[in-house]
Amino acid sequence: MRKEEVSAAGSIIYRHESQDSPPVPAKEDADYLALVTQHVETHIGPVQNVFHEIVSEHVHLDILIVAPTPSRNFYTLVTCGMGLRPMTVPKGAEAYRYAELLLCLPSNWPLSEAAFRDEDHYWPVRMLKSLARLPHQYNTWLYLAHTIPNGDPAEPYADNTKLSGMILSVPSTVSSAKEFFTLAAAPGKDVHFFSLLPLYKEEMDFKLKQGPEALFEKLEAAGVNELLRADRKNVCKKRFGLF
Repeated sequence: MRKEEVSAAGSIIYRHESQDSPPVPAKEDADYLALVTQHVETHIGPVQNVFHEIVSEHVHLDILIVAPTPSRNFYTLVTCGMGLRPMTVPKGAEAYRYAELLLCLPSNWPLSEAAFRDEDHYWPVRMLKSLARLPHQYNTWLYLAHTIPNGDPAEPYADNTKLSGMILSVPSTVSSAKEFFTLAAAPGKDVHFFSLLPLYKEEMDFKLKQGPEALFEKLEAAGVNELLRADRKNVCKKRFGLF
C-alpha cells in the first residue's frame, strides 16, 4: 500500500507500507545484460566483473563493475535488470518507465566476496539492489530528485557512515553523460541511467523544506556527486536550529 503526502516545498512523499506486488521469481535476460554491458563499456569503460544474483524476485538484478583507471580512479557500479520491467509512472511520464542506477566507489573500496561479509563494505551494493527492486515491489517509480531514506525514520546505512538516504541525479562522472543517460533498448523503450547521491538526514530534510533545486545547489557547490565518500561534509548541518 502506498500513501502520498506533500512536503513543505511541494514535493510528493510516497510512504510504502506493504508490498503491492507479491514476490515472483525472475530470471536473467542474457540479451538485456549484453545490451546494457555494451552501453556501459561504450561510455564508461570495460566491465571487469558482474555480480550475478543467484535467487531473484520481481526482477533479476546484476551489478556491472567498471574498474578504476588512471583517468577514472574509482569503481563504477551499474545495475542491470531494473529496466527489464516498466515502473508504474504518473500520467505524462511514460517516457521514463524504464531505468537503471549508478554509483561510484573509491578505488580502495573492498569488493571481494570475503569483504562483503562485513556490512561496512557491502552496504552500497545492497542499497543499489534494494532501490533497483523497489519500484517493482511497490508499483511505484524512481525519477530525478526523488529521495529514498534508509528506513522511516532514516538510519545510517552502516557503522562506517552517517549517510542515511539517496537522491537520484544525472551522472556527472561520465564524460559522455548526455549520450549515456538514455539507452534505446527497443522501439518505444528508452532506459534511463540515473546516478545516486548518498545523503545525510539533514540534507533530506532540507530538500523537503526548500526543494530539490536548493539542495542540488548546495551539493554541487561542495563537489558532491555519485562518487561515494562515506565521511564527507554534511552540507545541511543544523546550526542554532537553522539550515
